[in-house]
Amino acid sequence: MTRGRIERVVTSGLFSLDGEDFEVDNNIWLVGDDREVLVIDAAHDHRPIVEAVAGRNVLGVVCTHGHNDHINVAPALADAVGAPIWLHPADAMLWDAVHPGRAPDEQLGDGQVLRVAGRDLDVMHTPGHSPGGCCLHDAELSTVFSGDTLFRGGPGATGRSFSDFDRIIESIRTRLLPLPPDTVVHTGHGDDTTIGDEAPDLDEWIARGH
Repeated sequence: MTRGRIERVVTSGLFSLDGEDFEVDNNIWLVGDDREVLVIDAAHDHRPIVEAVAGRNVLGVVCTHGHNDHINVAPALADAVGAPIWLHPADAMLWDAVHPGRAPDEQLGDGQVLRVAGRDLDVMHTPGHSPGGCCLHDAELSTVFSGDTLFRGGPGATGRSFSDFDRIIESIRTRLLPLPPDTVVHTGHGDDTTIGDEAPDLDEWIARGH
């Protein structure tokens, strides 16, 4: 049996907020082994995610935050694989704008531990991009799934409804940058990075304001 299995599925579609639409490619991450997985985010098209699950037991569909491009197929995916949907309650208003007739099944919370395939994923509440944004840290694999909190080259976007630049900087400074420098950052969009690659640029991000 394979331990420490991480897989990426990329789907494409629209991110919609404040009356504007943006074409985006989203990373969906599957974490587990040959028997069971957690799915991190559910973007645009549930079918390739179901294909990647390949019949394994899905313990949960974990939404890093409530923007539509991370949750828009969460109900379809959850129904297809028979799993609960997890979301931090501070993003309920974002969820309700996309899925007014269905609530998430479980609440994510800071310090919570999600266990899959004999490993622990520690939930870190990292507000700023959205009020309920969360990252998932796998200390054993020296990996963090950052959603839209941290990317290669800087923090997630702010300046739109429910976002706050000072808060995302504080989240990154206090929750992510203290992780070991070799920690791989699996992002919600684009390429991976590491904590060590990003940490030296914090002051530059603060100076530029995004």
